[in-house]
Amino acid sequence: MNTACERQAADTVLLVRPVAFHGNPETAESNAFQRPPEAADPAAEQAAAAVEFAGLMEALSAAGVGTVVVPDKVSPATPDAVFPNNWVSFHADGTAVLYPMMAPSRRGERRQDILELLSSAHGFRIERVLDLSPHEQAGRFLEGTGSMVLDRVNRVAYACLSPRTDAEVLAEAARLLDYEPIAFLATDAEGIAVYHTNVMMCLGADFAVLCEQAIGDPGQRAAVRRRLEQTGHEIVPIDFTQMRSFAGNMLELRGHDGERVLALSARALECLAPAQVQALESRCRLLPVPVAAIEEGGGGSVRCMLAEVHLPRRD
Repeated sequence: MNTACERQAADTVLLVRPVAFHGNPETAESNAFQRPPEAADPAAEQAAAAVEFAGLMEALSAAGVGTVVVPDKVSPATPDAVFPNNWVSFHADGTAVLYPMMAPSRRGERRQDILELLSSAHGFRIERVLDLSPHEQAGRFLEGTGSMVLDRVNRVAYACLSPRTDAEVLAEAARLLDYEPIAFLATDAEGIAVYHTNVMMCLGADFAVLCEQAIGDPGQRAAVRRRLEQTGHEIVPIDFTQMRSFAGNMLELRGHDGERVLALSARALECLAPAQVQALESRCRLLPVPVAAIEEGGGGSVRCMLAEVHLPRRD
């Protein structure tokens, strides 16, 4: 049981520098946010992604957020490696969790050398590794903090079920991490299942950006709202159009002197109404970064690029 006290916002994140980023045909069918892979040139996609990645790194460093940056490997080919939050999560009791991935090409993103690097070069302690990846053999998946949006303080895991988020694996992960799972179904404006919870929902210390209209069942919608309100989160609602512009794909972090920083894409910020921006700016300094090539080619945004490191430090 995970009993370590954990803050919602991490002060350090893991990023994987892309070396061969491009639209992945294996992920396109289940990700409506992704541009059809045949619509772009892979070399141009990688070049643009490299520039956007550097911009995100610069913005995080300027805000005082710690970064652990590891380059992707050329082989095996992992075009989505820029999204490490799907294969691993790190927790304050020293736990690292490895997750089952739907696309075979993404399974090579799980790297033991990255776990070792966090300890040997960056001073973090990993006390146990929970490996859920064997569920892949049975066709069951749970793609990390893409599939689950974690309320780390109150130990609640919100998850919209989809081909990439299996109810059984969610229940097992919640049990092993001592979280309360809240599962629901969510679709976009065309009725297509939302592939990852973190594109429709962002959870900060005291706020939740949420596309409530994506949760079609009134009972499930009420249950999500009720739990958020019980845990002291003010809901900042977004609509289908804003969700499609990655307005739900944000991440609260801690910067200089504990300053609250909200990392998001420039596209996400541009689609927000003034009242929504005000609600967020009253709590956090907004850190918008342009990542249009990564959003279009990979179907994920800034939050997907950041795996929070909540691990304890070595004495």
